[in-house]
Amino acid sequence: MSGYLWVKALHIVFVSSWFAGLFYLPRLFVNLTQVPSDSHAERERLLLMARKLYRFASFLMVGAIALGVILVAMQPAWLHMGWLHAKLLLVVVAIGYHHMCRGMLRSFEKLENRRRERWFRVFNEMAVLLFAAIVVLVVVKPF
Repeated sequence: MSGYLWVKALHIVFVSSWFAGLFYLPRLFVNLTQVPSDSHAERERLLLMARKLYRFASFLMVGAIALGVILVAMQPAWLHMGWLHAKLLLVVVAIGYHHMCRGMLRSFEKLENRRRERWFRVFNEMAVLLFAAIVVLVVVKPF
């Protein structure tokens, strides 16, 4: 059972770290919308930060998914439980959110972003809601 606990602990670390990246990346997008058009150095600095954060968050996402697969392999009875199905659906949404961030980063890199600061502020909150829903499903196991 101790192997299971190590995998579970690492999964929690990777998931929470991945989501920390998802919490902060849209915040960088908010900052990018506020950069004056003549401030190239500030824009490039924020883009560099966003690129590095996206790459690191991607690494964390892959680790979280791999560890999650290992956990399910160690607890195959979970495959018949509704809470896991709901969690997996939300994980797919989180992966989609992650990839949407990449698309938004590309639009900033190409100077093609058309969204306003407020949109990114609202978008940023979606990751918080996803994380909260996933945690509730895992801890409470409502069905």
